[in-house]
Amino acid sequence: QKNGVSNGTLYKKTFIEHFEQAPMYVAVLTFLGFGVGTVFGYLRDFMRAWGLEKRNIAAEREQQKDFVPLYQDFENFYTRNLYMRIRDNWNRPICSVPGPQFDLMERVTDDYNWTFRFTGRTIKNVINMGSYNYLGFAETDVNALKTVTIELEKYGTGICSTRQEMGTLDKHVELEKLVAKFLGVEDAMVFGMGFATNSMNIPALVGKGCLILSDELNHTSLVLGARLSGATIRIFKHNNMQNLEKLLRDAIIYGQPRSRRAWRKIIILVEGIYSMEGSIVRLPELVSLKKKYKAYLYLDEAHSIGAVGATGRGVVEYFGMSPDDVDVLMGTFTKSFGAAGGYIAGKKDLVDFLRTHSHSAVYATSMCPPVAEQIIRAMKCLMGLDGTTQG
Repeated sequence: QKNGVSNGTLYKKTFIEHFEQAPMYVAVLTFLGFGVGTVFGYLRDFMRAWGLEKRNIAAEREQQKDFVPLYQDFENFYTRNLYMRIRDNWNRPICSVPGPQFDLMERVTDDYNWTFRFTGRTIKNVINMGSYNYLGFAETDVNALKTVTIELEKYGTGICSTRQEMGTLDKHVELEKLVAKFLGVEDAMVFGMGFATNSMNIPALVGKGCLILSDELNHTSLVLGARLSGATIRIFKHNNMQNLEKLLRDAIIYGQPRSRRAWRKIIILVEGIYSMEGSIVRLPELVSLKKKYKAYLYLDEAHSIGAVGATGRGVVEYFGMSPDDVDVLMGTFTKSFGAAGGYIAGKKDLVDFLRTHSHSAVYATSMCPPVAEQIIRAMKCLMGLDGTTQG
């Protein structure tokens, strides 16, 4: 890097990424706290075993001692002695939509968090810092939801068929055309579940004799899809382009193990925004590498589509790049659009191939029409096609 710009003029604007590191004393005190809690946990278990302290948790009967335990020993120990102390802070029952503020059901405990009882009161206007409702489309605005209500009354709640049988409706066609227009690509296909968009489509794109290069912090859906594909998987360090280039170079030079034949395909799996870290993919460098080594690029924009870029077109727009630079554009409707499902977009040949070969198209139930309409209304709002400037 030089002045925040990597690889010369790849970036159209300065790209600076900074993460605050926890001080050493915080790490030391955290581990020390776990150590003290663990020691006292074993002491309390000893006291419970001898009847010196009340046993609040269920215990296996003597007749069950030869059965396989339901939980791992330390997992059960951790839940019983460490998590139980702070359980009142977690798993709070929510009783409103996931807006910037929401309501919680009030609960109290009389036995140090072993059990809770509800008081019947509601805690109002609690600040929401954990929702994926990035743009607020999941909220219950009666006027905005009118079109969804109309589609619900017209089509019902479910289709009860797959896309390849009787499950392709005019709403799906309308949505796919709108997604393609929104992303600036030739075609798109939508799926009823975001997780399955990755796990069921990656195996359709690669298989035995192919190589997957996956970022070490990729989402579980990408990891599962890669494993189900039967392709060889190699992991590169998070956002580390030097490490990725070394793997690409070795793949080209050495080919497949034992046979040394060239790989049928090499595909790079990355995310636009990594949800747990908040880091943004180094897309210009990735595109440069994939072109240099004739690889394919699969970009998961679950957390970036709708919320990143001047007009919400994701990290491709954020970096001022062309959608044609990415071979497979994937995203979900479960975050910014306040709905459910996902999409795969790109060249028409790619999408037509998935319509025939994707397990989701053959076996999975189609997206229900009211959900499709919710996505359409949110996307039209972002594109300014709803007659307002709100989007």
